[in-house]
Amino acid sequence: MSVSIGWVLAQPDLALRLRGGSAGVRREIDLVVTTELQSPFRWLSGGELVLTTGMRLPADGPGRTEYVRGLDRCGVAGIGLGTGLTHDEVPPELIAAADEIGIPLFEVPLPTAFAAIVKQVSARIAELRYDAVLRAGRAQPRMTRALIRSGSGAIVRELASSLGATVMVLDPAGTVIDCHPTQPGPELLAEVRTLLSHGPAGAGVRTDCFGAITHQRIGVGRRYHGDLVVIGDAPLGHVDQILLGHANSLLALDFEKPDRLHEAQRRLNAQALGLLLGVPVDPAAAWEQLESAADAQGRIKVLVADCDSPDAVDIATAALSAAVLASGHPLFLHQDSHRALLVLPADSAVPENVRPETLGGTRMLVRLGVSGPHPPRELRAAAEAARLAAAAAERGGPPTDFTTLTLLSFPATREVLGAMARTTLTPVIDHDRRHHTDLLGSLRAFLESNGQWESAAAALGVHRHTLRKRITTVAELLDRDLDNARVRAELLLSLLAEPG
Repeated sequence: MSVSIGWVLAQPDLALRLRGGSAGVRREIDLVVTTELQSPFRWLSGGELVLTTGMRLPADGPGRTEYVRGLDRCGVAGIGLGTGLTHDEVPPELIAAADEIGIPLFEVPLPTAFAAIVKQVSARIAELRYDAVLRAGRAQPRMTRALIRSGSGAIVRELASSLGATVMVLDPAGTVIDCHPTQPGPELLAEVRTLLSHGPAGAGVRTDCFGAITHQRIGVGRRYHGDLVVIGDAPLGHVDQILLGHANSLLALDFEKPDRLHEAQRRLNAQALGLLLGVPVDPAAAWEQLESAADAQGRIKVLVADCDSPDAVDIATAALSAAVLASGHPLFLHQDSHRALLVLPADSAVPENVRPETLGGTRMLVRLGVSGPHPPRELRAAAEAARLAAAAAERGGPPTDFTTLTLLSFPATREVLGAMARTTLTPVIDHDRRHHTDLLGSLRAFLESNGQWESAAAALGVHRHTLRKRITTVAELLDRDLDNARVRAELLLSLLAEPG
């Protein structure tokens, strides 16, 4: 990062006054140095703002002119001369030389310390570097999202916007396949192709008419996919180089992806052809593909949407697909006329994110169920569990988890048990009605205590002998052996299904 001479002159607290070389106020400062050497040239490397009180300036005019020329040849950004000590004002020979060469020359008044200039320039450079790091931090995830959503063209646009430069991608033959913001002219394109022909290494090259050209080869290992080229007004800084490298890596991944897709497509074609020909097909490839839907523990779960109409299936399928794609998981979805089935990582939050309102006006036509965790090879068991959960779910309600279900969760089961309760328990109910007793309540307490007399009697607040007499009466009325665990289980389920 660097600071322009113009920015330094614009700081009001420094009270600097430009005396010559106004044509060069856009020169960039990398470092501020102070020197009183008569010939400081050998210790300068370019980009410095040189501050001096002129203690050892040459005494004659030609010598002073040569002093300014020497600093310019070293690449110095500008000269600041402190007045009030050795010189009361800036010597006219320095002003004339600065105007002739175009190197900025400004006066530093006596109250302004050289250290103040050093501090302000250093602080500004640090600020610019921090801003550049923040910019890169924001740009990198944007480029990654751009690749996922829109491909290589979006990466080129993001990089060009971040760098404020023209960005091109050329294939190995030198054809421009992506460019932003504008297509290069024929002369610039010829210059780029000439530069690329010199070798694969990335480099920044400044030309007289085209600015700075930076290029990097796009490839993985020995696979060469083309070149990424940036054309700007100045060479890229360190942070910009990081952004360029990140974009290059993303582009390499994007170029490699079609090869993987083509291979997957060829395998899928072979499987489909075998099925059509009636040839036994090895499902290993399909199981391998499904494993990509598993979580870090190698588990999947299945979400099923049972729908009352084909239109509801279409809407549910669209909503489920959108939820999965938004989460970044691979989409494994099967749809038939009345059901959509979705395979997800077991730790996925997608089922919880599918709210009834996402299904629009058809939500009362949809029941959602989700299985527990399963290995991918137990796909059929997971699908059956999800279907059972959907059968027990409420229309328009959130997904029902199979792991929370009981027998009484299913309407058909409740109906059977309820009918059994009304048939089996009628003698006890009639006895309670005629004699104002509560044999049914005593039976329930006895059954829920698993036949334990003490605990059941305590729950009812009666003596255990009283409870024994009541249960004996119930056994006689029902003509059942209540010492039999199976009989007790059936009666308890009947009571739970028909509590009244």
